[in-house]
Amino acid sequence: MTQKPNPLSSIKVNGPIPAHLARSVIEETLRAAILDGRLPCGIALRQQDLADLFGVSRMPVREALRQLEAQSLLNVIAHKGAVVAPLVQGDAAETYALRILLESEALRLSVPLLEASDLEQAVRYIDELETETDYSKIGRLNRLFHMSLYSKAPNQRLLKLIDEALNEEERFLRFNLQAMGLGKLSQEDHRALLRAAENRDVETSMNLLVHHLNRGVEVMTRYLASPEAQNRKALK
Repeated sequence: MTQKPNPLSSIKVNGPIPAHLARSVIEETLRAAILDGRLPCGIALRQQDLADLFGVSRMPVREALRQLEAQSLLNVIAHKGAVVAPLVQGDAAETYALRILLESEALRLSVPLLEASDLEQAVRYIDELETETDYSKIGRLNRLFHMSLYSKAPNQRLLKLIDEALNEEERFLRFNLQAMGLGKLSQEDHRALLRAAENRDVETSMNLLVHHLNRGVEVMTRYLASPEAQNRKALK
C-alpha cells in the first residue's frame, strides 16, 4: 500500500531559528506554503509535527497558527485542529459585498494622502500585470495594486481586514484564474481607478472601485456555478 506524501515535506527550513524570531518565521513560511498551494485546502497541521519541522517548542507554533487563523487561512476544527481553509466558494457575493464596504472606505481615506511614490508603485504593478503570464503571481500583483491605493488610510485595523480579504482572493485566483478567462478587462478597470486617484477625485475613484468589484463578483459567481468549476471541486 503506497503511503501518501507528507505535505510538510515541501517546506524547507534553513538551520536553527532564533527563539525571538520563531513565531514570525513559522507564520510567514506556512503562509507562503498555503498561498502557493504546497499546503492544500483541508490539510490538517499538527502542532507537534510543525514543532519538529522547525526545531522549536509548540508555543511559537501555536502563536503562528493563531495568526494564520486570524488571516482566514486556517480554520480550527474539533478533533482535527488547524486545517487549511477552503478557497472562496459559493459565498463570493457576500465576500465581495463586504469588500466593497471596506475598500471603498479605505480608498476614501487614502486618496487625498497618496504621494507620488505610491502612485508610481501602482503604475508598476499594473505594468507587471499586463505582461505577467504566471498565474501564481497575478493574484499577488492584483492584491499589491489595490493595497498601494489604500495604503495611506490611517485606520490600520481597516487595512488589516482588507488585506485578509485580498489574501483569500489571491489564493482563489492563483488556482482558478486561467479557467475564469480574466485578463485585459481587469487592467482597464485598474488604469481607470488609478487615473481617478491621480486626479484626487475621491468620488469617481470610489464609484470605479465599486464597479470593478461588482464586475469581479459577477465573473466569480458565474464561474463557480459552471460545470468546469464543479468538476474541479469534485477532483479535490
